[in-house]
Amino acid sequence: MITEASFYLFNATKRRVFFRNVKILIPATWKANNYSKVKQELYEKANVRVTDRYGAHGDDPYTLQYRGCGEEGKYIHFTSNFLLNDDLIAGYGPRGRVFVHEWAHLRWGVFDEYNNNQKFYLLNGKREAVRCSARIAGKYQAEHCQGGSCAWKPCKIDQATGLYKEGCEFIPNKFQTEKASIMFSPSINSVVEFCTEKNHNKEAPNPQNQKCNLRSTWEVIRDSEDFQKTTPMTTQPPAPTFSLLQIGQRIVCLVLDKSGSMTNGDRLNRLNQAGKLFLLQIVEQGSWAGMVTFDSAAHVQSELVQINSAAERDALTKRLPAVAAGGTSICSGLRSAFAVIRKKFSTDGSEIVLLTDGEDNTISSCFNEVKQSGAVIHTVALGPSAAKELEELSKMTGGLQTYASDQAQNNGLIDAFGALSSGNGAASQRAIQLESRGLTLQNNQWMNGTVLVDSTVGKDTLFLITWTTQPPQILLSDPSGKKQDGLVVDTSTRMAYLQIPGTAKVGTWSYSLKASSQTLTLTVTSRASSATLPPITVTSKMSKDQGKFPSPMAVYAKIHQGSSPILRATVTAIIESVNGKTVNLELLDNGAGADATKDDGIYSRYFTAYDTNGRYSVKVRALGGINAAGQRVRPQQNGAMHMPGWIENGEIKWNPPRPEISKNELDGNQVCFSRTTSGGSFVASGVPQAPIPDRFPPCQITDLKAKIQGNKFINLTWTAPGDDYDHGRALKYIIKISASILDLRDNFTESLQVNTSDLIPKEANSKEVFVFTPENIPFENGTDLFIAVQAVDKSNLKSEISNIVGVSLFIPPPTPPEIPTPPCPDINVNSTIPGLHILKIMWKWLGELQLSVALG
Repeated sequence: MITEASFYLFNATKRRVFFRNVKILIPATWKANNYSKVKQELYEKANVRVTDRYGAHGDDPYTLQYRGCGEEGKYIHFTSNFLLNDDLIAGYGPRGRVFVHEWAHLRWGVFDEYNNNQKFYLLNGKREAVRCSARIAGKYQAEHCQGGSCAWKPCKIDQATGLYKEGCEFIPNKFQTEKASIMFSPSINSVVEFCTEKNHNKEAPNPQNQKCNLRSTWEVIRDSEDFQKTTPMTTQPPAPTFSLLQIGQRIVCLVLDKSGSMTNGDRLNRLNQAGKLFLLQIVEQGSWAGMVTFDSAAHVQSELVQINSAAERDALTKRLPAVAAGGTSICSGLRSAFAVIRKKFSTDGSEIVLLTDGEDNTISSCFNEVKQSGAVIHTVALGPSAAKELEELSKMTGGLQTYASDQAQNNGLIDAFGALSSGNGAASQRAIQLESRGLTLQNNQWMNGTVLVDSTVGKDTLFLITWTTQPPQILLSDPSGKKQDGLVVDTSTRMAYLQIPGTAKVGTWSYSLKASSQTLTLTVTSRASSATLPPITVTSKMSKDQGKFPSPMAVYAKIHQGSSPILRATVTAIIESVNGKTVNLELLDNGAGADATKDDGIYSRYFTAYDTNGRYSVKVRALGGINAAGQRVRPQQNGAMHMPGWIENGEIKWNPPRPEISKNELDGNQVCFSRTTSGGSFVASGVPQAPIPDRFPPCQITDLKAKIQGNKFINLTWTAPGDDYDHGRALKYIIKISASILDLRDNFTESLQVNTSDLIPKEANSKEVFVFTPENIPFENGTDLFIAVQAVDKSNLKSEISNIVGVSLFIPPPTPPEIPTPPCPDINVNSTIPGLHILKIMWKWLGELQLSVALG
């Protein structure tokens, strides 16, 4: 597939780009076959994922794109059936071509040039299929059934809209001459190019036009960094080379700061609490774990031991640092960890968890050693003074970067360690955090709450409670109301935990914690209930690791079960600055603002509430209650289209049908669950001192829709932006119209303005509806009008122009009056006069067709 794709891509990019090296990650469960050892390659960071089929996508190839035009996607997804079943090639196209379609989604952030939600549109009074280029030829066919038999015939026209009726399909000709476009359908034999500005179908209402401001796919690709320094090659490219790498056992070494500054803010004790959670619960069975502490020098606390039982876990927890003193030498700790690992294994593919709260101006001295080690380094910055270069270690090795403040009630340190499940482990083995909460209590107050244990989790469930001064009163009940005993209390570390044997009962668990004048936290983790049923998972990340004011950051949370998105969940991001200030953001899956696609299980929101420079931590809480549900229908996705058939010699030649999705895969049952997860951290710079000026405009409107209402009104709908991107309320809207889509895009300010004096913007993310009559512009039968909206805030900052939508006025022809059938003349018909029989029959037939007949 990829070898074929490389040559196809090379020609499609005008001899500029091909695949040189490809690494294929082999699961640990597959039989060993002299595969190379994994270095820093992680399943979670793979460009392409191949899994068994599960969920609403069926066998459709697709690319997960959660950002905007020109932005890199997350991964390409194929099922094993797609790669092995040759019957699918006819509908989707040769696999190499499909791969190029998906690669353009992933690498260059372009979108599909078809639209399953709106297959046709009107232009100049003519019905057109949504496609690119418009020179792709074919027929419009629909299935007509009568009397138990069905046949495909020309589509019927809906007299209300002028478009084809539902069920109509555009069936392309098998043999074409048009070369574009790959993002419409690479399955068409002649298609070998991306649409360019010369042949791009700008009027087609497809995702590429909606999200990329009418730019062709090649314009977007050509402007990417990949093409800034490339020139066409004069020779053919070499075939790709492949490396087969197999995931091995997890090898992880904790490298923990115990310098004198760790006595501040109860940091050393909080490190012990988080370290115990990691060693008792997070690190997977069968893994190898070791421990190094450092101050001015490094100290090996434990060589690598394999975790096969609770005994190894308990022994490791006893090696956590008890005393803090001395300076900070991060490189000493890292070099010691490499030495610990090399006693048993190569450092390739190993992991280091590095925690520090101190500055170290010599940290860069070991950057080369880190790069050459092949290890992945996860960093935990604790407190406001942790070394500023720390994130460089995560960035150069592909590790996670997290930050925890000194605010114990935010539970940041435990969240950071709780996020450190294996990036290459099986989903059924990874720890899943169900709850993370903290509160400072006064005067015998109670901290009460519930935790949902859903049917996809429950194995190896742990309740962990921490406190700052003395043990609280702890009451814990299962869904049947039965009180839980057996808490293990560790007064030295000021924590207690309860391991639920077997699989925890499905339902609502309740807890009540009582204390005075201290901070309590509660953390609940679990694992998948079954190796075959994918658990509901929440993963979160920021759009960038570094944010520079006034550029906004976007926070994303992906909620899926397998490859099926979970919809209508309540999702909140908690973002904490180095000052300890927290901001709660409701994340939305509404296809507006920061959210690229509606109902794809990716919840998004812009973050603009900077209050200082430095590190910010991100935590996401997701709740599925009465409104949450799995995907009921095939989701709108970014991926290659399945073509049902071709027109060949004037007849339809059907491809093998697209694989059906079973009712179980489209499970729309309500989903009740709770999850919390760390979204890592980011670093902000350029933030001015308070009062911070308003530098954030409203966000671009990306979901503008228009339709004709009656024969003279245009009905617009969109999601309201805010005063600052997707927060607050804009001051006003500017709506412009034009008969030319390009004039509207390129000369928006000079285009004809619609009177919006009665249109008062609503709060961000509300639904806006506006109806108007076009004035001072021709609007008659067959007229095309194009419309765009711009939002303005109170500081007169303007949003980007919205996606441009078009309407075409269609006035159906008047229905002719019914003409009664004239009576037949009174003729005595004799069997010897056959001509009169014919006359009478013809008269009757013509009368039923309501035609005037003159008899001579």
